[in-house]
Parts: sequence; C-alpha cells; structure tokens
Amino acid sequence: MHQQYQQQQQQQQQGNLVGYNNKMNVLPNYTLSGMSSFDAESLPDYSEFDSESVTLDYYKESVLRPPAEKMAPTTTIETITITRPLKVIAFICGVIVVALMIMALASTDWLMASDWRQGLFVHCIEDDSVPPLPFNIQDPPGCYWTRDVGYIKATAALCIITLITDVIATVLTGLGLRTQNHNLKYKFYRIAVLVMLVSLLAVLSALIVYPVCFAGELTMANRRVWEFGWAYGVGWGAAIFLFGAVVLLLCDKESEEIYYKERKIVHENQMRA
Repeated sequence: MHQQYQQQQQQQQQGNLVGYNNKMNVLPNYTLSGMSSFDAESLPDYSEFDSESVTLDYYKESVLRPPAEKMAPTTTIETITITRPLKVIAFICGVIVVALMIMALASTDWLMASDWRQGLFVHCIEDDSVPPLPFNIQDPPGCYWTRDVGYIKATAALCIITLITDVIATVLTGLGLRTQNHNLKYKFYRIAVLVMLVSLLAVLSALIVYPVCFAGELTMANRRVWEFGWAYGVGWGAAIFLFGAVVLLLCDKESEEIYYKERKIVHENQMRA
C-alpha cells in the first residue's frame, strides 16, 4: 500500500509538470481595441525589446556619468596679452641704425672735394689730381690711411661707440619682446632705453664735432669747394632713427596690455533645471 501511494504521488507530479510546460509553450494572443490582433511571436527581435540590453546600456551610462559635484558650473579665466606695435617698431629702428652705422664707418665719402675723398679711416686721391693737394698731402693717387688728426679719430671712436651701444640696445629690445616674464620684460626695455640714449648722444657728438673741427682746417684745404658726402648724411639718418626708437620706448611705458577674459560653463542638465 505504501508503494502504491508513492507511485500515485509521482504520477500526479509528472502530470502537473506536463500541464505547466504546455501552458508555457502557448504564446498569448494580444488584442487591442480598434486594431487587429497580433501574436507575441510576430514581434521582431529588436534590441529595444531586450530587457537585458536596456539594463546594460543604462548601467554603462550611469558608470560614465560624472558625479554630481563635477556637474556644477565652472568658470575659467583666460589671460590674453596684447603686444603693442611700438616696441616692435623701436626694434626695427635699432636694426636699421646698425646697418646705417656700418655703411658710414666703411665709407670714404664723409668729406669730398675735387680729386679728394675722405672717410673716417681712409682718404683717397683720384687720378689726374691737380696739385697742391688738400692739407698739403704729397702722396700719389690711391687710397691711404687717414691723416693723424684728433677730430677724425674722435669722430670714428664716437661712431664705433654708437654702433656697439645700438647693437646692445637692439638685442635688449628683442629680448624684451621675446620673454613672457613681465618683470624681466620691463627691465630689458628700461636698460635698452638708457643704452640707446648713450648711442644717440654719441652719434650726435660725432656729427657735430666733425664739421666744426674741419672748419678750422679750411686754410690748408687748397680747394675752394668742399661738401659733405653721403656717408655724413647716413650718420644723420642713423641719429634720426635712434631718436625715434628712444621716443617709442619712452612713450610706450606699458609694453603690453593684459586682458582677463572670463567664461562660465553651464552643463546641459543644469540648464534644463
């Protein structure tokens, strides 16, 4: 009896399991009001209907989403430095002065007369020159070292000082334009102005000393017509450019204008709120 009772219990459990499986295999039939009915089996296999994929996507988004404190509005301040062109023009003037002074020092056309050309280091006697030569020179035609006269040597020395100091001032101006350290930049410009002033005073002294001292030698000139050559004019051109560079450096005390640009970044979710 006990064995028969166990067999009946096993048969009843197997029958319930078969009935449950049959119910699970039957797909429901959905009917919407005003629309045709459809079976759940007819739905396409889209990922949108896959609950597992939707859950995974949401989890990925939640992981990548920054925390709440990082979504607060952020403000950034940008520093914009605008270099005024006056410093650049002063630098260009310094470069031009270097070229002009080299031309003036190398030329023999500071002082000119018939059959005669005189520079700061060399004087030249042209062919078929008519004696007596200026300053009672007895040399044949050709170029020779200049006469041992004090004002010529002083003028040459002042021009060399002008060239050297202008090179230093131009380099300092270029360093001031290049550096990003504002304190160092102002120091470069301040020293450049002082050095350029020395250069300007030197070239002006040379241009004044040369003609004044030459006027005292006219009694030995042996020529009626004398004129200052283009090299002397180049010296004045260098003085003009030096003066302009000094004025530009002095007038433009604020070498740069610094602007602070503020920008506020608001996240999209906060704009919606």
